[in-house]
Amino acid sequence: MAAIIFKRIHEFATYTDFSQVLSLPVLLSLNIGICLVASLLYWGLLKWLGKRGEVIFNFVFVLSLFASITLSFALTLPLNIQFPELFPGLSVPMHFFPALAWFTLRPLFVSQQLAV
Repeated sequence: MAAIIFKRIHEFATYTDFSQVLSLPVLLSLNIGICLVASLLYWGLLKWLGKRGEVIFNFVFVLSLFASITLSFALTLPLNIQFPELFPGLSVPMHFFPALAWFTLRPLFVSQQLAV
């Protein structure tokens, strides 16, 4: 949801339209797919490494998102798109939305006892 809102704000502020490259179905499927793969990786690392699995998962998840930023610069855009130099300004922040969702929503689903 945050990616859709950010895309609309970016397109309104910059008067650009990147819907040929980054359409709504693509945006939704990428975010859901990344979060699904992340949850499977998290589950596997917790099963395999125990408590250390969460730390390793957080490290791997954030590093992979930083590495995926290079895809925004390597993508070849269609020639009829105006202002292609503005595309990284749209797509780079979106790479961190799955991590933002994961680190924000995960505490709601984990039952941990707080040390008082």
